[in-house]
Amino acid sequence: MPEMKSFSTSSGTLVGDLVGSRDAVDRRALHAALLEALARVNAELADEVVDPVRITVGDEFQGRFASVGAAVQASLVLRLALMPEADVRFGLGWGDVTVLDVDGTQDGPGWWAARDAIEWVAETQGQAALAKVRTAYRLAEGSDGPGEPALNAALQCRDHLLGSLDDRSRRILGGLMSGLTQVEIAAAEGISPSAVSQRVRRDGLGVLVSASAELRRVR
Repeated sequence: MPEMKSFSTSSGTLVGDLVGSRDAVDRRALHAALLEALARVNAELADEVVDPVRITVGDEFQGRFASVGAAVQASLVLRLALMPEADVRFGLGWGDVTVLDVDGTQDGPGWWAARDAIEWVAETQGQAALAKVRTAYRLAEGSDGPGEPALNAALQCRDHLLGSLDDRSRRILGGLMSGLTQVEIAAAEGISPSAVSQRVRRDGLGVLVSASAELRRVR
């Protein structure tokens, strides 16, 4: 049988892990919730998934996308799906990914970039002023892709807004992201449409939805 030749292609990479999962009261339930969230993001972003997001070891997971914007969107979908039961951090990257063998083993600057990003998040979220940061992006050296400064600024602002929401506002945001109307969300929450509208304005939910749409366009 002829030996398979490795090949490389640039991709949007995502590496994530659950924060503080070892302290979870029910780790089996947490694992099930993570599997459900991964299935959801793979379905919602199916058109841009290169390699589905899947668990690699323990509570770590990774996936590959056709664009950085899709990886950014995946990080938001996963956070909303898992909050408030679980917190999660992400490293996003862009660069060449090399498939080494028929089993799909991968390596390359795209993955190294995402790993560098998540390690930066793990260190940085320990600083009080940046405690709500959960996502960072790195462009692999020599790669032609979206630049880091503007994208990281947007991600940090998004993380701070999202981390400042209470549970109800997060659910409302999730509903808006899923395309529900404010009337439908109000019925599900058992509150008035006016109360939903007030939260959308007060908590910047409309800004988060709009920013998400713009970030999705990043190539």
